[in-house]
Amino acid sequence: LFPQVSNGSSLQDERITNLLVFGFLQSCPHASFHKELEVLGHELPVHTSGSDELQTDGNRCSYFMEDAAETDSESQEAVIRDIARHLARIGDRMEYGIRPGLVDSLAAQFRNQSLSEEDRRQGLAAVLQQLVHSYPADMGQEKTLLVLTMLLARKVAEHSPALLRDVFHTTVNFINQNLLTYLRNLVQSVRASVAAPHVSLFPSH
Repeated sequence: LFPQVSNGSSLQDERITNLLVFGFLQSCPHASFHKELEVLGHELPVHTSGSDELQTDGNRCSYFMEDAAETDSESQEAVIRDIARHLARIGDRMEYGIRPGLVDSLAAQFRNQSLSEEDRRQGLAAVLQQLVHSYPADMGQEKTLLVLTMLLARKVAEHSPALLRDVFHTTVNFINQNLLTYLRNLVQSVRASVAAPHVSLFPSH
């Protein structure tokens, strides 16, 4: 189920994944974890711009830019925000398949302080294995897994806002370990589409 395993990711990869997961969570503006998300935005180990405030509508997030003056960084940030919003909309349509019991179980794992980060990633993988085959195959397994991974993070954070920080970092680590190649290709593809406006930014699914 998770064939693409990476033992490490670059700083740029981590920034992309951080921004994607953060943007996905941010696309739920009335979520119970809003305060925790705002705190997390200030804690992430990236450059910030003092004039920028955290928005809950997903329209702006400059905490992840290495240099606000770099046009390329701005362009990539905008692309990742667009991807995050698009995937969040897909996630909204996929919520029906996630039973409350699964969320309860996953939240309990994150509350268990005796579990290691690897234990948590394995627990997340086990839940994903239960869920992924419940959805149509036409969206593609990797895209389905990426959306479900972030959707589970959102569901657990809604269930227990205090767990947001731990859930966020485990989700980022899981994506970097298992879905990084797909995410890199997705970002490159969408950036290429931006350069050719007649091409659809995203698949129709």
